[in-house]
Parts: sequence; C-alpha cells; structure tokens
Amino acid sequence: MNNPNSKTYNTQSAPHIPNTNTVAKVMLTVWLALIPAMIAHVWFFGTGIIIQLNLSIFFALMFEAISLKILKKPIKLYLTDYSAFVTGILFALCISPIAPWWISFIGMFFAIVVSKHLFGGLGQNIFNPAMVGFAVVLISFPQSMSVWLPPHSISPYAFSFVENLQAIFFNQFPDSVAFDTFTQATPLDSIKTGIGQQLSISEITSTPLFGDFGGLGWEWIANLYFVGGLFLIYKRIITWRVPAAVILTTIAFSLPFNLYDADHFIGPLQHLFSGGLMLGAFFIATDPTTGCSSHKGQLIFGAGVAIMTILVREFGNFPDGVAFGVLLMNMSAPLIDRLTIPKPFGGKKHA
Repeated sequence: MNNPNSKTYNTQSAPHIPNTNTVAKVMLTVWLALIPAMIAHVWFFGTGIIIQLNLSIFFALMFEAISLKILKKPIKLYLTDYSAFVTGILFALCISPIAPWWISFIGMFFAIVVSKHLFGGLGQNIFNPAMVGFAVVLISFPQSMSVWLPPHSISPYAFSFVENLQAIFFNQFPDSVAFDTFTQATPLDSIKTGIGQQLSISEITSTPLFGDFGGLGWEWIANLYFVGGLFLIYKRIITWRVPAAVILTTIAFSLPFNLYDADHFIGPLQHLFSGGLMLGAFFIATDPTTGCSSHKGQLIFGAGVAIMTILVREFGNFPDGVAFGVLLMNMSAPLIDRLTIPKPFGGKKHA
C-alpha cells in the first residue's frame, strides 16, 4: 500500500556520470580568459596585434582543414572543436605586432601540420603546437622576430591600422619617420643587449621602456594573463599546480642570482612581468595533452618550465626562453609521469 506522506524523486538508471566539458567548451573558455590581455595588447601596442591574430587564426584553420582533408577525417567536426583557433591566438600573442605575414604562415604550418597532425592529431601530439611554431620562426628568423613597437605612451609615432597592414603585408613603413624611431626591442631583449654593453640592470631599467616592476605595458598584460588564469582555475579548466609551480620556482630560482649580483641578473618581478612567462604559466604549460597528469608530475613540470626559462634568459642567446622551457618539459613529461605514478589504494606503487 502506498504511503500518502512519502516523497518521490526523479532518478535515472546507472551509471550516474556527471556532464563533462567538451573540447569546444574548454577552448572557448580559454579564449574568453585571454580577451582582457588581448585588449591590453591593442591598448599598448596598437592594432597590429588584431591583424596578427586574424592571420594566425586563418592559417591555423586553413592548415587544419587541409590536414583533415588529406587524412579523410570529418572537417567540420574537428574545426569546431576550436583547438586550432586557440593555437592561432596563442601564437599571435607571442610575435611582434608588425611581424611579416609569412611568419604566421610558417609558424602555423609547423604548429598544425608538423606538431599536431603528423603526431596523430589532437590528444596525441607530444609537443605544444603553438610553442613549436613559435620556436621554429624564432630560431629561423630572429631579426624579424626581434622588431617590436614601443608602447604608445613613449612612442614618437603611432601606427594607424592601414600602416600596420602595409608593414605586415608589404614591409612598407612611413617615409617621414626613421625606422629606429618607431621600433624598439622588447624589455628582455633590451636587458640582454644592455648587459652585453656592460650596462647594469638598474641603468637599463631606468629607461622609459620599463615600468614599476616589469616592461612598460608588459606588466599590465602579464597581470591580465594572471587574472585570466585564475578564471580558468575557478572554472576548473586547469589546476593550480602548474601555474603555482612556475611562479614560485621563478621567484625561488632567480632570487639567489639577483641577490648575488643585482647588476647582471634579472630580479624575480622582472622575470614574471616581462615577456611571456605569465602566458606560459597559465595558458601553455597547462596543456593537458603535452604536460603531466599526476599531481607531483604537474609540480615538477611547472618547476622545470620556470628553471629552463630563467637559464635561457640569463645564459642563452635568446632574450626569452618560455617556448624552449615548455618544449623541453614536453619531452620529459612521459618520464616524469612514469616516475610519479600515485600509489593505488591498498596496493603497491607501479614500477
């Protein structure tokens, strides 16, 4: 007999599996988290970054579609997972606003075709595609990659949108202003060049190119990467371990060098708020496919990225080492995961 006071509940048959994020949702959330930093890029360095974003995204989607066609995979299905879209964005945020158009073309070819599809496609690649593309063009075309625009607040000449198009597609610059007047090295490149000229870091960072604790403009962009990264952690798109390991290791590893000789070694804040370290910490090193899956492994992976980055910046030939740090740790990730397999409940740790 039914109890009139009893309550009924809507239930479903097992298994009771919660809804999970799709690849498309994850990628769109990452894109959303990057929007504030992209706006800051435009604010400080002009509309050239908008052109670079569109170029990189276009070439990324083009090479994605061509690869899928050759491999006889469903083009619409994979294009709408937005993985190539985000790869194009991350690459564009690493290059100069006035880099030639073919930089994006070559970078996206190596990112999408070589790094991604030659390894089996999304989920099977061992290297971060955006960093592969960036490393290739950085090593192959250092001169084109080293020419940056100074922030608007200290620039004697502001490029219009049309002038950015002319510079990117036709290598044409305004005749009325000398080339060296409206172009400048990045803060990290300026530090490396200045140290080579026997200048102290305090002398170098006293120039208008530097702000309170990082490169002028760069420190605001880094702060917005940090905010965007916290948003991804809140949405559970990434975990806190890799970013925390990158940031804390950067401080711990660079501070002794700086305390030993502050005139020749970059301080922790300058490391964090100049260049691409914040972007790498939250948006690149956290790639689940090319990183580590174990909790200990993620901490080791993030620490490794920070150490490699600092070593390249301080002792290498390139001003920034985030891409090299990420790629070197990508190679190490399988071994790190194997050595940090968690102990099964009630059992012994795997050999």
